[in-house]
Amino acid sequence: MFKRTANSAYGYRPLPTDLFPGITPDSVKVCELKNVDKEEALAFLAVRPVHTVVMTSFINDNGVESSLNRGRFFGVRNNSGKLDGVALIGHTTLVEARTDNALQALAFAARASETPIHLIISSGNAAESFWQHYSDGIRQPRLTCTEMLFEISFPYLVQDCKHEIRLANADELLQVAEAQAEVAFIECGVDNMQKDREGFLKRVTRRIEQGRIFVVFDNGKLVFKADIISKTDDVIYLEGIYVAPGFRGQGIGSSCLAKLSLELLNRVSHICLLSNVDFKNAHQSFTKAGYKNTDQCTTIFV
Repeated sequence: MFKRTANSAYGYRPLPTDLFPGITPDSVKVCELKNVDKEEALAFLAVRPVHTVVMTSFINDNGVESSLNRGRFFGVRNNSGKLDGVALIGHTTLVEARTDNALQALAFAARASETPIHLIISSGNAAESFWQHYSDGIRQPRLTCTEMLFEISFPYLVQDCKHEIRLANADELLQVAEAQAEVAFIECGVDNMQKDREGFLKRVTRRIEQGRIFVVFDNGKLVFKADIISKTDDVIYLEGIYVAPGFRGQGIGSSCLAKLSLELLNRVSHICLLSNVDFKNAHQSFTKAGYKNTDQCTTIFV
């Protein structure tokens, strides 16, 4: 557990430097961010709004300090006291670092995380560099995936969709959760319905209550699903895009995604999603729906 000291002139609690060998006190300052740092952290993340939409959304939804984040926010300050890096360190560890020193410092901070780290995500190869510093090159991750970043914004060609897309309701929790668990299992080999059924259902329930899960049903059976995982004033990040087995290969996924995207683009200027580089059929569906591949990220499963 981190030992806390008195607030500094910048309003943060620096962490003891002996936890971070190789990082000198005058090089960077690692700090656990607090609610008073909210506006500064959001301003830092806003420089790359698409890449940082998840962290920004967590801060907007839950605050900087919340158990709902399933981790803690940390920052790295340079000699001028300005942020050079921000990371959510916990179950899902998200990293946005502007310098190599900031990335290294955040990785060392992650070694003392109270919340077990399940996965690490960052753009480009930053996650792999983070992992090398975090593990000191001794351990290998369970799985490393390259994820393609897809984006959509106006203008784009909208295709016809005959299906009604609506928000999921509480009565549909089990079908929605099972579909989401299937998507996650394909991605990382972990069945959340088996590993942590109660916690997983609670998280899916909260997303339904937030009005962030969109579905298509046919005779009481789930056909299509997509979740808003994170959203800001400018960007929506979609995940858990699912088409039921009996409806695949019919263009339902692309038409429903295109129709949903049209609705969501009335709220924000960009929509993005990530997809494993090996999922070629899904990529074709996203492209048909109007999405374009703009970048890539690395996801490391610990």
